[in-house]
Amino acid sequence: MSGPTLGVAVKRLSHASDLPLPAYASAQGAGMDLAAAVDAPLTIAPGARKLVPTGIAIALPPGYEAQVRPRSGLALEHGVTVLNAPGTIDADYRGEIGVILANFGDSTFTVTRGMRVAQLVVAPVARIAWRAADALPASERGAGGFGSTGC
Repeated sequence: MSGPTLGVAVKRLSHASDLPLPAYASAQGAGMDLAAAVDAPLTIAPGARKLVPTGIAIALPPGYEAQVRPRSGLALEHGVTVLNAPGTIDADYRGEIGVILANFGDSTFTVTRGMRVAQLVVAPVARIAWRAADALPASERGAGGFGSTGC
């Protein structure tokens, strides 16, 4: 593993006592897989979305966030993704982590207990101290917006 290790408190909720804690799938993986803590299969019709419980709550240290991101295999194979990707978990949130899954595929998708439904990535957060300015420094791009740097 490269990079520093950050200690984060995690609470496994009662409805997830038999499920694994999030874990990295490879030595250099950035995201840990989140498992579905559903009691019964949960179906998501094409075009629909559902909140999937994970059965865990965390206590991030100040200066960090956790991002809930889609799993590429679910997106490619089933058209299922995290709707508000990345979903942000703030350092002061102590509730259960939930994953909003959306089905953009052609057929109903079923979430089963323990299924890996998303990834969790922890990242540092910079705090902004705004400085009011009458003008901004020039840049090569300037005010060029959407598509201004090419497709």
